Amino acid sequence: MSQYLVLTAIGSDRTGCVSELTKLASECGCNISDSRMAIFGTEFTFIMLLNGDNRAINKLEVRLPMVAHSLELITTMKRTSSHKTYKLVEHYQAEFTGIDQPGILKDMTAFFSIRKIDISSLKSEITPETNIMSASISFALTQKINIEDIESDFFQLCEQINIQGSIKKSSHNQM
Repeated sequence: MSQYLVLTAIGSDRTGCVSELTKLASECGCNISDSRMAIFGTEFTFIMLLNGDNRAINKLEVRLPMVAHSLELITTMKRTSSHKTYKLVEHYQAEFTGIDQPGILKDMTAFFSIRKIDISSLKSEITPETNIMSASISFALTQKINIEDIESDFFQLCEQINIQGSIKKSSHNQM
């Protein structure tokens, strides 16, 4: 029976760290089901969903601390299960941009949370030279929700917090 493990790592952005972590997964007999990597300042973060038999996952759990120490990484691991299958109606992308100000992401994530809409992906960044922030939120509707009502409320929120935004249908499934 396949076991699942989420592994996260954070550390200084140096060539070879991701390669060493994926090598460890392979050597232990684990498969990388899903992964993401990003650079924040001078740090990188890497997250993987691994699967394998119990022996492979146990082996990785034992070996990871030594590998992480040698790479000067902070790591965490958590056993989990495979992806859930949802009956999703449609996938959408909400994008917004404007002068950066505290609370924009809080307001936007709360917008979806209040409506019981799960966010499947969030990416945001600020251009330091212009102080312009831009963000993208991927979400899918799990029930028949009138997207026109969501869009109308979203545009009202954008106007209230003085940013530009749009919602568009997405063919890309990120859930």
